[in-house]
Order: sequence, then C-alpha cells, then structure tokens
Amino acid sequence: MREDWLGNPVTTDNEATLAGVNDFTHGFLAYEEKALNILSVADADPDCALANAYAAMLYMFMESRDGPVQAARYLERADATLANATEQERQVAEAIRAWVANDIPKAIELCEAAAGNYPRELATVKACQYHQFNLGNSPGMLRVAELAREANDGLAYMHGMTAFAQEQCHLLYDAEKSARRALELEEKEPWAQHALAHIMLTQGRTGEGIEFMERVASTWTDLNSFMYTHNWWHLAVFHISRGDYQAALAIYDDHVWGILKDYSQDQIGAVSLLLRLELVGVDVGNRWEDVAGYLKVRVDDHVQPFLTMQYLYGLARARAPEADELLRSLGDFAPQSPEFQRAAWTEVCLPACVGLAAHARGDHGAAVEALGRAIPRLVEIGGSHAQRDLFDLVFLDSLIQTGRFVTAQGLLEQRRGFDPEGVPTNLALALVYENLGLPGEAARAAERAAAGIA
Repeated sequence: MREDWLGNPVTTDNEATLAGVNDFTHGFLAYEEKALNILSVADADPDCALANAYAAMLYMFMESRDGPVQAARYLERADATLANATEQERQVAEAIRAWVANDIPKAIELCEAAAGNYPRELATVKACQYHQFNLGNSPGMLRVAELAREANDGLAYMHGMTAFAQEQCHLLYDAEKSARRALELEEKEPWAQHALAHIMLTQGRTGEGIEFMERVASTWTDLNSFMYTHNWWHLAVFHISRGDYQAALAIYDDHVWGILKDYSQDQIGAVSLLLRLELVGVDVGNRWEDVAGYLKVRVDDHVQPFLTMQYLYGLARARAPEADELLRSLGDFAPQSPEFQRAAWTEVCLPACVGLAAHARGDHGAAVEALGRAIPRLVEIGGSHAQRDLFDLVFLDSLIQTGRFVTAQGLLEQRRGFDPEGVPTNLALALVYENLGLPGEAARAAERAAAGIA
C-alpha cells in the first residue's frame, strides 16, 4: 500500500504506477498535460484499480460520444480488482461508474459522499464541481468545495476551486480573497487566475484584468489546451471591452484556435470569440469555415446543452448544411434525453438553437422570438456567467437589428452597470438612444465609448 502526493492510499507497489497516479491528480488540478500519463500507466498496470478508474475519468472529459465507450474499458479493469482495493478507491470508482452511465445526479451524490469521507480525494472533488457546473448549480459547486476546504487549507488548488465556485455564486468579495490566497501559495495556479479574471470582468475592472492576465501569461506553460486557450480567451474578452478588437483577433489566431482543434472546449472557445468579434463589427474572414470543418462531426453529439448550442452556431454561421442536421437530431434527442436534464434540452437548448441558427442566417425576428423564450433560463444549460453572456449579446444584437430599441435600452443600461466603460456597450447605447430620440444620452454614450478605448 502506497500513498499519493496528497496522502491518499493507492493499492499498488509499482513505483511507475504511483508516479502516474500523481501525474494525474496533480495534472488534473493544475490543468497540466501530464495528467494524460495515466492512460499509459493504466495500460501497463491493469491490476491497479485507482489508476484504471482515473483513466476512465480522463476519457469522460473528452465530452464526446466516444468518451464513455473508451472509459468503460478502464472501468472493467478497475472492477476486476476492486476486491483488493481500499474503501476510498471503491467509492471513487463507483462515482466514475455513475458518470459513465450518465447518471449525473447519482455521480454527484457519490462524489459528495467521497469528499465528505476523504477530503484529500481532490480529483473527485474537482469532478463533482464539473458536474454541478454543467447543470448550472453554482451552490452545489461551493458545497462540495466546503466539504474539502479545511483539510486542504495549505493547497493552492483548493482555494482556486473555492474561488471559482464563490464567483459563480456572486460572492465576489469572498471569491477574490480565495483566489488571491491561492496565488500567494502558488503563482502558477491557472484556475485561480481564471477565477480572478471572472471577478474583474464582472466588476468592470477591464484595464486591471488586462494587466493581470498579461502578467501571469508567462506561467501558462505545460497547460492542457482547455486551460491555455481559455485563459487567453478571457484576455481577449477584456480587450474587446476596451475596444481593442485587433488585439482580440490576434489572440484568437495565436492562442485560442489551433491548439487542439478536435477538442470540445477549444471549439466552443473559438466559436464564442469569433462571434463576439463579429458582433462588434470585426471582419473575421474565412475563420468560420475552418472551425466548422471540425464541428461537422458534432451533428448528433449531444453531451451537454451548452456545447451543442455553440456547435450549432458555428455550423450555421459557416453556412454548413450540417447545421440543419444538428437541429433535426437535437429535435429527436431532446424529448428522449435523461430526465434530470430534459427540461434544459427541450425548453432551453432547443429554442435557443433555433434562435441562434436564425441569427447566424440573418433572420433577426425569428432569433428574437426563439431566444426570448430561452434567455431567462440560460443558467440551466451550464457554463459560466461569462460564457453564457454570449447568448445575451446575440439576443441584444437581434433586438437592435429589428428596431426593438426600448427593450435594448433597458438591457444595455443593465450591462453598463457592471461594465461602465465598456466600448461595445456604450457604442450600442449611442445607437439606441439616437433611435429613441434622445440625442443628449446618445452623445454621452458616445463620449464614454471614446474614453473607454485603451
């Protein structure tokens, strides 16, 4: 019996296996590529239950139809050796088994139980946060973090996990305190950096956000493609708010698209950033066609509503016929989707996808009608506040395009409340106020836009 770097038992006497388990757990928390080493280690040691359970977990983060198929092979190996494993290892494997079976409520229940019993089992705590995040349950993310927080007070990654959960719960003061504690313990803690970027974006601290993310970008080494591209995505969003659209486009080309083009998170990051750039008037050339080439396999790949919505937009914006195929397959899938998430698929994702396709094709009236039904319930599709904000921006664009200036004015002024110097927001307000016959307000909005440009 050995222990991993967190002090958790690992039923193995193989040094290479233990090193692989450590690579996985540390790499998973630190978003480093070394987490992938668990696959070769599990293949080399089919008798280690934990290594094979973790390999199954890794495959589930593929966020594709093939993930559960690949994961099942490793779970079978784990199951064959669980009789000799510890109770902690059995609980971890059971939670992953529920995930592979797409019984996410049970997976959450089992993860929380494991976190309560074994608070140093941080890979399971992290996976539990992931499940809750995808269901839009921010308090659930914080709840599981609190189960493990005291036992891991000296670990930067614990404070980073707590910070993001607090930010998603709108506990911004506490979130910043947790994020800064994480960074005191470990400057290269990309999830805490990411949480702080969220806080600054939410509070309109755009210039500070740019300065901070540019300063810590030198630490984004050895990261997996999601964390690398996503932190650069946040920096690009700050630049868009400041009106520096070319800087954001350069980030897209150099750091957001092209790392791992067939990965779900890289794909939605690309879709989101291209769309944000187009909404502020940037000509993105033929970039949509490149992204859509990798989205075509997603036409019936309905793993999460949040992902499907962005796959759909990317295909529709590139005028790919697969957009209609995706809509048809979604119409078939949504009513038969797992009960725990059926309402999100049928009542939020499906109308939102209809609206997104309409926007991508220039039918703004249809976009307003369909998105208007989905917008109030977007939290149910998962994703972060910053990510879901994309769909609010699309809705706003269609409101303005169809002359619904009264509704647009109210929504834009709400946005200005948390981003007072935002250039796109103030430029849109100038246009809206001009059309509402309020030239004084239009002029003030235009002045704010000019002053906000970096």
